[in-house]
Amino acid sequence: MLLLPVLLRRAHAPPGPPRRHLSRLLDRYGFVPPASLTPAPRESPADAAGGGGKKPPYRPPSSLDRGGRPPAHSDLPFDFRFSYTESSPGSKPIGLREPKYSPFGPDRLDRPWTGLCAPAVDATLRDVAAEDPLPAAERDLEETRRRERERVLGEPLTPAERAFLVDKCQKNRTKRQINLGRDGLTHNMLNDIHNNWKSCEAVRIKCLGVPTVDMQNVCHQLEDKTGGLIIHRHGGQLILYRGRHYNPKKRPVIPLMLWKPAEPIYPRLIKTTIEGLTVEETKAIRKKGLHVPVLTKLAKNGYYASLVPMVRDAFLTDELVRIDCKGLPKSDYRKIGVKLRDLVPCILVSFDKEQIIVWRGKDYDGNLQDPEKSFPSMSFPSINDSDGASVKNENVDQEQTSSDWFSDESSGISSSDEVPDDKPVISDLDSSPAI
Repeated sequence: MLLLPVLLRRAHAPPGPPRRHLSRLLDRYGFVPPASLTPAPRESPADAAGGGGKKPPYRPPSSLDRGGRPPAHSDLPFDFRFSYTESSPGSKPIGLREPKYSPFGPDRLDRPWTGLCAPAVDATLRDVAAEDPLPAAERDLEETRRRERERVLGEPLTPAERAFLVDKCQKNRTKRQINLGRDGLTHNMLNDIHNNWKSCEAVRIKCLGVPTVDMQNVCHQLEDKTGGLIIHRHGGQLILYRGRHYNPKKRPVIPLMLWKPAEPIYPRLIKTTIEGLTVEETKAIRKKGLHVPVLTKLAKNGYYASLVPMVRDAFLTDELVRIDCKGLPKSDYRKIGVKLRDLVPCILVSFDKEQIIVWRGKDYDGNLQDPEKSFPSMSFPSINDSDGASVKNENVDQEQTSSDWFSDESSGISSSDEVPDDKPVISDLDSSPAI
């Protein structure tokens, strides 16, 4: 008798959409839920979009995607290179190892990439046949950069200010340091220097490896590319001052390189025959060079500023010089050989058995030992030479100015007769990790 009312309610219930009976209360009280509470089947995103195709593949975010932004523009008035100390605009390659892919990324910089650099001025404006191939626009950029550097540096530092900044940048006072290794002063390192200048007036730079063979070039490129001033140098440790009127909010735009470009192809360093000699004489010199006493042994990631004076002194008594480079990467001691060829100067004989063998040549002149006479183009004036001279006259015991860079190198000059055959002379200055 109890089931009869239930059956009657089911018979008189209005027809509606099929529903799910989740509870016995629905049957007992005859509750019909509205259509808004009825669960509907879920639709896939592809069906909701109106197309029955496949879901598009996932595309991760990329730093190469500019999002419709225009290419970056930089007002820096010099050509962008991967390394400013280890590359020279005067050395012309004979080919490229890869197509001219810009290391700044596609459409990220408004300068074209030539395979070697991103020039500040269009290379088509140069007149090779003219006496001065630099266009007027490039000369104007150089003059603008010189005036801007003078404005930012302002008045020269007093001896007390210089001593305060030098003491503030020592290892026991701060851990801020930029390491300059075998690649030399790279383009992205300029951004690191300006980032350090945001919070401190000077930054410490530690130089080790191949670039230290020519420390004068390292100091020149640091001052030229950053606009700062080197106020202290002790071996491979430099302190770079930003200037009195430096404004971090108005720092130059420095686009970053996303990868290291492939090095171009240069002519062979070691010829089949040395110029001016026959094949037999060349073989005899190479065989003799492997048996001459070792001038010095180079340590990996060492400080090599005294290498050029040592080779010059050795050429006063010997015509061949051998430098032991065991343990160094092949690219490192080949770059060292190129620097010796240009700075001593000398003739490269061989790189066999991890040895650098150089010959002084037939027409060697011992009077070319003064670096200022041999390479006048490498010495450049500082904008504060006159002011720096007055500072020296006031206090001779103060730190030396940025233009007096040969004093540290000349202190490491030693005669080849005083150096034992297998005694290592050039080694690491401290136990700091390799760069």
